[in-house]
Amino acid sequence: MIDLALIGIGTGNPDHLTAQAVRAMNQADLILLPRKGDAKSDLIDLRRTICAQLLTAPVRVVEFDLPVRGAGGDYLGAVHDWHAAIAAVWQTQIATHLPHGGQLALLIWGDPSLYDSTLRIADRLMQAGMDVAVRMIPGITSIQALTAAHAMPLNRLGEPVTITTGRMLRAHGWPRDAGTLVVMLDGNCAFATLPPDGIAIWWGAYLGMAHEALIHGPLAQAGPRIAAERAALRARHGWIMDIYLMRKEQADAS
Repeated sequence: MIDLALIGIGTGNPDHLTAQAVRAMNQADLILLPRKGDAKSDLIDLRRTICAQLLTAPVRVVEFDLPVRGAGGDYLGAVHDWHAAIAAVWQTQIATHLPHGGQLALLIWGDPSLYDSTLRIADRLMQAGMDVAVRMIPGITSIQALTAAHAMPLNRLGEPVTITTGRMLRAHGWPRDAGTLVVMLDGNCAFATLPPDGIAIWWGAYLGMAHEALIHGPLAQAGPRIAAERAALRARHGWIMDIYLMRKEQADAS
């Protein structure tokens, strides 16, 4: 039996981990840390820092190379193939380091329930016949970190919030009847495809980290600033994690 704990670690700041998350880390027999290549070395470094600061028990920490997702072609097909490759790597690591079972922990950016596929990949282990019990420890989401950084509420009074991706925004535009829109996983500044009049944007990158960057303002003025700052930050660090919230103006913005 493999007891698989998916632990939300927020945006990589050790202060973002809950007491429950720290306890789960220290109860593990093995923590697997994925390496994503030299261009994203900061990501593995953040996970290493979390382990160094928060582990007080003699937990084994093993790093592995994460498969690369195929580019181009059918997006969903490429994602499914990528998930299958990751599940295969997990199986190899489990067979090597936990051949007789035990408690395995994975450190998940943000919260494992929000635009993260770790749960779906874990399902592949069970479909392959592995005896796996999955439990999830919630973490601070990038949405929470963004609204906290800008000191703002997520929703307007009595209004719903729509969460989408950059790919969907670019393909379909502003969702119908959405007053507040949160956009995640946007690698190409999809906000630039929108008519900017009457839209305000709150953007953040590397939230909760020492090099956190924030921009807010009318989309017409803030959009080009965000695009330029995003490109500069990505060139400087080799990777970027960002998110933004947009709102349309209304007569009563209470």
